[in-house]
Amino acid sequence: MKVVAFNGSARKDGNTAILLRRTLQTLESEGIETELVQLAGQQIRGCTVCRACFETKNQRCIIEDDKVNEYIQKMAKADGILLGSPTYFSMMSPEMKALIDRAGFVARAQPDMLKYKVGAAVVAVRRAGGMPTFNAINHFFLINQMIVPGSSYWNIGLGNKKGDVEADEEGLKTMETLGRNMAWLIKKIKA
Repeated sequence: MKVVAFNGSARKDGNTAILLRRTLQTLESEGIETELVQLAGQQIRGCTVCRACFETKNQRCIIEDDKVNEYIQKMAKADGILLGSPTYFSMMSPEMKALIDRAGFVARAQPDMLKYKVGAAVVAVRRAGGMPTFNAINHFFLINQMIVPGSSYWNIGLGNKKGDVEADEEGLKTMETLGRNMAWLIKKIKA
């Protein structure tokens, strides 16, 4: 059983990564293998809506000059997917949006590619405005027939400067609960 997490932040090891790692640590303590992919520093192109993925049906995007196809394969092989993003003007990062759009089109072109996988959004926000990001990421999971576990609160951590989320006790507890709930759900599905 494996969960792959994607950190959509421009900061490699910033607040979003801290929140994702807290969830991944809990998953690991529950016997789930994990992997963290950091999108920082990468040039990830957005979807061009060429619809070639609907013609080829090979679980690949026709754009080959970045790592998105590698990431789509990681999603296809995983039992669970975490998508993490900071909040930029009340929305996810452009890197996360590009990944979601391209992976989403490829997944829609291969019916059931992500069906019954477990998915959860993790959001870092300075103060407010994180709910649109949280909702938009969850829409990716829902349209792909994935199962979204709940937590003790929304999967959002508060922080501005790198490391600030470490002081958000409730946010960190929420990530731990998310990890336990995600592990429980994956084990039930795989049983």
